[in-house]
Amino acid sequence: MRIKKDDLVQVISGKDKGKRGKVLRVIPKENKVIVENVNMRKRHQRPTPRLREGGIIEREEPIYASKVMVVCPSCDKPTRVGIRLLEDGRKVRYCKKCGEIIDKV
Repeated sequence: MRIKKDDLVQVISGKDKGKRGKVLRVIPKENKVIVENVNMRKRHQRPTPRLREGGIIEREEPIYASKVMVVCPSCDKPTRVGIRLLEDGRKVRYCKKCGEIIDKV
């Protein structure tokens, strides 16, 4: 999976198409990601000792990773991601549109 936690992504299909957000969690086993303020669901929560107040809670639900694209920090566009080997042997992700490295080195 070429999407990592804290990446800025844009939704490319579905009801939230066009929305951008930070990846909060990656679930590689299910090929899903949780993006902030995307795919919001309402949950009716009863008060528990851990959660004092009950009511209707809105929270993010997982979305398929194929429905999001990483936004390149340099060209600020959603892009496909490639993997490149550096001289020192490290693997880094790069933008297929502008060729800039996405990973913080």
